[in-house]
Amino acid sequence: SKFNKWQQNAITVAGGNEEGQELNQLNWPKRIFIDKNKSIFIADWFNHRIVEWNYNAKEGQIIVGGNGQGNRMDQLNHPVDVIVYQQNHSVITADLENRRVIQWLNQKQQILINNIHCNGLAMDKSGFLYVYDQEKNEVRRWKMGAYDNEGIIVAGGNGQGNQLNQLNGPSSISVSEDQSVYVSDFSNNR
Repeated sequence: SKFNKWQQNAITVAGGNEEGQELNQLNWPKRIFIDKNKSIFIADWFNHRIVEWNYNAKEGQIIVGGNGQGNRMDQLNHPVDVIVYQQNHSVITADLENRRVIQWLNQKQQILINNIHCNGLAMDKSGFLYVYDQEKNEVRRWKMGAYDNEGIIVAGGNGQGNQLNQLNGPSSISVSEDQSVYVSDFSNNR
């Protein structure tokens, strides 16, 4: 059947000009988010920035960070993930080495979650934010706008291990339409 064969016609849509810090370069890009306008948001790990590449663009634009490695509100320290909250078009970033999750909206920054070894983000259609903490081996969920609490544990949270209620190095998460949480449990090979 025609659906059993994949046409391999790859093209580079962002970066591809050696590693570097120019607007047409990336340096260890970690994760991406693609919005409804086909813009690609990239967590640019060693450049300590989030770059947006619009559809068919030849270079990106820095939308978060880009002011050197650091812990000021206008700086990042190894961002690992980025998502866009479609309701208000804010950019949410997992700022790994600063141990925080930050939201950018209209050039204003707000720390959503502090003191977390956040290695990844996801959001469901109802606006719940899912954050996984690789040190605690858990995934927590927060309602957008309600960050004054610990969140709700939705996966793991029972120490490092290989039981079904434990995780060991979660490396990626995804949330389905029915709010099922899928976790790539790196060190458990599942």
